[in-house]
Parts: sequence; structure tokens; C-alpha cells
Amino acid sequence: MKLITFVANGTTHVGALDATGSRAVSYTSASRGDPRMASMLALIQAGGTILDDAQAMLDSHPADAVFDLDDVTLLAPLPDPVRFRDCSLFIAHLQPALRGLARSIAEEAEDPETEYERLVATGNFDTPDVFTREVIYYNGDHTAVSGPGRLIVAPAETRRLDYELELAAVLGRTTTNVSDEDATDVIFGYTILNDWSCRDLQRVCMESMLGPSRGKDFDGANTFGPCIVTADELGAPYNLDMTAKVNGELWSAGSTSTMHHSFEDAVVHFSRNRTVYAGEIVGGGTVLTGSPIEIGRRLKDGDEVELEIEGIGVLRNRVQLPY
Repeated sequence: MKLITFVANGTTHVGALDATGSRAVSYTSASRGDPRMASMLALIQAGGTILDDAQAMLDSHPADAVFDLDDVTLLAPLPDPVRFRDCSLFIAHLQPALRGLARSIAEEAEDPETEYERLVATGNFDTPDVFTREVIYYNGDHTAVSGPGRLIVAPAETRRLDYELELAAVLGRTTTNVSDEDATDVIFGYTILNDWSCRDLQRVCMESMLGPSRGKDFDGANTFGPCIVTADELGAPYNLDMTAKVNGELWSAGSTSTMHHSFEDAVVHFSRNRTVYAGEIVGGGTVLTGSPIEIGRRLKDGDEVELEIEGIGVLRNRVQLPY
């Protein structure tokens, strides 16, 4: 199933796309008050037979539970995740991103090329070995969630907003000490993540060695959507095409086959002597070429960004920039 959260006639619904992909079936309406269908978080946390029951409603539903997609507003499929962590599972992205960051710093110098070479020679813009050995992540703001079609308004102080093309996993079980063999069963489904990043603010904050901080922390900074594809429908997520277009022009292209660590690795790592929760979102990190900082390009005010991942769909947003 492709599960969605949407607004129709002033009411928020949890539901799914029908087989045509052009209509939304509301579980909120079809279930006639079933509390498990009150929200996406409630559905995920219900466990048990919930997906079988949801599939039955999708196959056979009352006429008043169906809406044309053109008549609804899609929200983030899980608007209120209980936690959000973004990982560096695609480590190949890191080196070109760091070098791109060095170039952006060097632009401010009188001799940019000489300054760039000096910065690179420091070794501070090389990928640390720890990213290869471990699942490295930061805790994102699970309240700063946005969805498809949301206007992304960059903070007034930034002069460099980037998109980041990412696959994300949604966890479906609350558990601890997950084994390698059981990790796949903890994953409920997958969605697209645009991890918007203010590179200039991030650059300053990273000097503290405490993470990206304000560089990735503003209203709507974590965009998810357009749906959550359940794990049973998507299957193994490690050979999917990923693209990013800006105003219809292809800027980024990659594949989930290039992940160094897997989502299962992340689940095992996070749950070691700790609890993971149904309703968490785990970002996979940016695919190689998946951000403008890597390819020497910049977003402009009013640009439309479209992230697409095979089997999931297209996540589309326009940006409002202060520069």
C-alpha cells in the first residue's frame, strides 16, 4: 500500500492511494471511527492486523470515503513522528559535499583557488574514517516536518539553501536489542526525505563539532512524502533509482544500491541497549550527487524542486529564499 495523510473538506484523513494512483481512499471515513485509523501514527502503532484491515478497506470501501487527488491537500504522510534521526548511510556523498563546502568558503577569499587548495590541504574536508565503520547520525527536529506542495521558506539569515535527496525508513515496532536477522521486520515502510540545509549556517555550527544545528533546524526543514510505501509492497529498497529535478531540469541522479550501510544496520545500532519506537523516521542520508553543494549549483528564489524515488513517487516543493 501507498499510505497518505491528506486534508479534504477541512478534515484530516489517513488513507491510501487506490490502484490508479489518482484517488485517495480515506480509512478515517471508511472505518467509521476506528481509533486505529485516526492518524498515521495511530495506524503504525496499532500493529497486529492493521495492514490486513487497511488493505481490506482499500479493496472494498464506501463511496463517501473516496476523493480525487486533485481535490485534496497532501500532508507529510507521518506529520508527527515520535523521533527523527538522519544517518550517513550513503557515505560516497560526504567527500564531494565537504569539498563543495570548502569551495564555498574559498569564494570569500581574494584568491579563491589558492584558498581552496589551502583548505583541502588541512585535511578538514576529507571524510573521517568513522563514517565507514559506524552508522553516524544526528537527531533532527521531529516537529519541523513539512509535506508535498509546502512552500519552503528559508531562514532570513541564510544565503545558501540546498535540497538533499534521501530515502527514509519508518519504523513499525517498539523494541530493543534487535538482531541482524530481525531488523527487516522492524521497518514498516519507506518514504522520500528532503533534508533542506542552510550550508552557510551549517558551516559555522559544524565548527563546534556538535552537529549541523541551525543549518538544518527551521520550520518545515524536514520534508517527507508523498506517501509511505509499506515494506511488503516496496520489497528490498536497495536498488531504486533516485533523481532530483529543479524547474524540470535533472540535477541529481543516483541509486539506493550505493548505500554503504543499510537501514537494518541502523536499526541494530540504534536498538543496542536502547529502545526504538514505532513511528520513528530514520533518514538514509544523501545519495551521491544528491545536493547542489556537490555539483556546484545553487537554488534561486522560486525554484521548484522535485525529488523522485522509484516505487515511491515524487516529492515536490517550491522554495522562498531571502537572496
